[in-house]
Amino acid sequence: MHTQHLHLAVNVSVRQFRQINFVEQVSQTLRRNAINPDRLKLELTESLVLVDFDDAIHKMHALREIGVCFSLDDFGTGYSSLSYLSQLPLDQLKIDRSFVHNIGIKTTDAVIVQTIIGMANNLGMEVIAEGVETETQRAFLEQNDCKVYQGYLFSQPVPIEQFEALQKRS
Repeated sequence: MHTQHLHLAVNVSVRQFRQINFVEQVSQTLRRNAINPDRLKLELTESLVLVDFDDAIHKMHALREIGVCFSLDDFGTGYSSLSYLSQLPLDQLKIDRSFVHNIGIKTTDAVIVQTIIGMANNLGMEVIAEGVETETQRAFLEQNDCKVYQGYLFSQPVPIEQFEALQKRS
């Protein structure tokens, strides 16, 4: 299959994550669809994690044991407490698009982006930038050791059929 090498990132809502059987639902879905758990990344927001921190840690560790990865979405826009970064089993930080958008416009936002990249790298986490729309933004991110991006510079959202056609061509 031409998409086996891809990773799938899924945004998880507070309502979904708070379900008592969330871990079992994810596990069953992976088994039922023969999905490699190493290819699944669940994207959680800071506010979702902080609603019930102990429950979040428990669920994340249970899913981590079967190979599921985690990304902290929209980093820098929520509570951004650095104390929880060392306690959560995170694989990736996603820099919020509002900071990326202002690269080259606001020096303070560029410094924030550099700081998030450096912190993530020093914590052994991958960092991804959201909302990359210009080559200038991409070049700045690359120069600062952020090698993963998403945004309109690469593609607008497309229906699955169009995405599959693009994959077959590459």
